[in-house]
Amino acid sequence: MPSLAMSRQAVIRATQSWARTVDFLLHTVMGVRIECRGLENIPPGPLLVASKHQSAWETFGLLLFLTDPVFVMKRELMRLPFYGWYCRRAGMIPVDRAGGGAALRRLAEDARGAIALGRQIIIFPEGTRRPVDAAPDYKPGVGLLYGQLGVPCLPVALNSGLVWPRRTFRRYPGTIIVEFLPPIPPGLPRAEFMARLQEGIERASAALVAEGRANAIGPQPAADTASV
Repeated sequence: MPSLAMSRQAVIRATQSWARTVDFLLHTVMGVRIECRGLENIPPGPLLVASKHQSAWETFGLLLFLTDPVFVMKRELMRLPFYGWYCRRAGMIPVDRAGGGAALRRLAEDARGAIALGRQIIIFPEGTRRPVDAAPDYKPGVGLLYGQLGVPCLPVALNSGLVWPRRTFRRYPGTIIVEFLPPIPPGLPRAEFMARLQEGIERASAALVAEGRANAIGPQPAADTASV
């Protein structure tokens, strides 16, 4: 396979080129635009990136804004033909979501290796895509990495679920807004970090969803028809 003969950096560049092509097709074929805010908040050097996860878009779209990104991803994806080969060559970090403490220790070890290379680790704190209006469900993995790595954490808010809802092939015309929030410095107690991360991402994502809905993007919430 071509990926097996390519360096990690070459695989990342090729994947970023593919992501740009997908964004172009989303725009020209489906009327989907991408708006990025807060690029000035991305610090140089190694970094933990914690992103809201509402759609498939962020699994490739976030690659365009970072220099040497690496995803934390479920182990099963690494076994897929072609896709799994590219992920391994790109140095993506697998996690066994049913592996308990041993899996978390392996995750931390792999993440430290990526940070030593100066990479930006992208993790979805809720572990999977969530519906736009679902209650938050943040997992302990992001707190573990924050405590172990000693690098800033960059929260990412978005409203991609309005345009590209999960578990459907339908795309709605409109603008996906992704917003990089001010980084959280290293060294906070884990509970304080988790509270700050969740509050920041959820508040900003809710504002972006409200902005999208005000512009009639995506399916609108059902009106309350209860009698008063």
